[in-house]
Amino acid sequence: MARWIKRVLTAIIVLGAAAFLAKDYVLLHLPGWLAPRTYANRAVEWQQGPQTTELSADRRPPNVVLIVADDLGYNDITLNGGGVAGGAAPTPHIDAIGHEGASFVNGYAGNATCAPSRAALMTGRYPARFGFEFTPTDVRFARTIAGFASTWEHKAIFDEAAAKHAPPPDDKGVPPGERTIAELLHNKGYHTVHLGKWHLGGSEGMRPEQQGFDESLGFIIGAQMFLPENDPQAVNSKQDFDSIDKYLWANLPFSVQYNGGPRFHPDRYMTDYLSEQAVRSIRANRNRPFFMYLAYNAPHTPLQALKEDYDALPQIGDHRLRVYAAMIRALDRGVGRVMAELKSQGLDNNTLVVFTSDNGGAHYIGLPDINLPYRGWKATFFEGGIKVPFLMRWPARVPAGVNLDGAVSHFDIFATAGVAGGGRLPSDRELDGVDLMPYIRGDAAGQPHDALFWRSGGYRSVISKGWKLQTEAITRAEMLFDLGTDPTERHDVAAGQPEKVTALKHLLQWHDAGSVAPAWPALVHAPIAIDRPLGAPPVDGETYIYWSN
Repeated sequence: MARWIKRVLTAIIVLGAAAFLAKDYVLLHLPGWLAPRTYANRAVEWQQGPQTTELSADRRPPNVVLIVADDLGYNDITLNGGGVAGGAAPTPHIDAIGHEGASFVNGYAGNATCAPSRAALMTGRYPARFGFEFTPTDVRFARTIAGFASTWEHKAIFDEAAAKHAPPPDDKGVPPGERTIAELLHNKGYHTVHLGKWHLGGSEGMRPEQQGFDESLGFIIGAQMFLPENDPQAVNSKQDFDSIDKYLWANLPFSVQYNGGPRFHPDRYMTDYLSEQAVRSIRANRNRPFFMYLAYNAPHTPLQALKEDYDALPQIGDHRLRVYAAMIRALDRGVGRVMAELKSQGLDNNTLVVFTSDNGGAHYIGLPDINLPYRGWKATFFEGGIKVPFLMRWPARVPAGVNLDGAVSHFDIFATAGVAGGGRLPSDRELDGVDLMPYIRGDAAGQPHDALFWRSGGYRSVISKGWKLQTEAITRAEMLFDLGTDPTERHDVAAGQPEKVTALKHLLQWHDAGSVAPAWPALVHAPIAIDRPLGAPPVDGETYIYWSN
């Protein structure tokens, strides 16, 4: 009897210790009906800058505010000629950044998915140069994507051998040896703040507070709920045809953490919460130069709108589209709050504000028009997957209403912000970004880049002098487009231009020579139809590619 009691007590102690150590894992990985949906609210006390300053805002180095939306389609803002539901949900505050500053007509994401794109943005380098080729996921999620074979109509491929050796998701990130824009500006005396999504690694040395940010308030993983699922203020849209959506609803928490501390429940809708905290941080730092990376998770799935935003759009009949439009309405409102606070604090004139999206809109939400007029989606190198809103505003230095058609990329933000802040750009490594200010101000002529590259396993693309080549190993596709006459990639001219194909393939080989092997393997190769969203019926002979991740 005593032996039995001893075993029970030992088991209780072991299980209790395991539960304590695994509490954060539970919040992130248990199915939603098991994971707790409420945590203790916590007020963030932002580190306060000087209460007074000898130098006026216009005499200090410029503040830098980098605002990144998540999966925002090219056609989702009214500045680009469309807007959600044909402009039923206008984006005046986002549009104003372009109207009052510079808009890059051919602004490109660093990659077609969120994490490699953000790695390029943070480091000023092609992510393939340091092995950040694929978006960090765990094996379960990759298996979920592979399970799309029944709904994507083309066979997905899951790599069982790679799965056995895959590192945990937290170990997949930007190596500590890379230098981020936050580190560059921090070393010039800037106070550096991260808000929202990170998705660039959670292990030692990879977290935002270890990569140059003085303060970080957000989440390390790639997505979060916007509200608890059953919150009375939430209006939800679930896509039954999308296994990714089912996975997210079952697994995501609704939480943030400050500088690696305990996770806690935001006190409002996530987009509004991040906007409110950005405003508070601006107030705290009004008397010193600061760099703010405001990384919204909107309008990434799960599709959750605030009821007041949903109710404001009764003219949109389709429920899913209305929820999506309401999410973008909240995003635009948040951008407006940030811009208004800069003006209220007298910082507006000498603040460089950059707005962009990490990649194009996703096909798996089932909405057909989000990337118009371009073909393709997130995870593809068609223009719909990599062409993004790319806006810069700095009244002290940037004339209003500038429109530039030279091809630029996310990694140019590193060099532009770094030079603006007086930082010396790293000389001990190959930088791919260039300072865009001379082009904006008309001091430099020509194109900022001779060529731009994208790579995800066996799927690769290059744009050079108006020509674009895409190659994909699994389907053995080689697609060539003349963007000068065919900017929406409707006509593949590879068969009639073999010499051009060969020349661009040589450029791809040159880019590969300057890259390294992926730091972790691709687990899944997933087919994506180019001309229809998920949930729409397949078309015989349709164009599709395999995305490796």
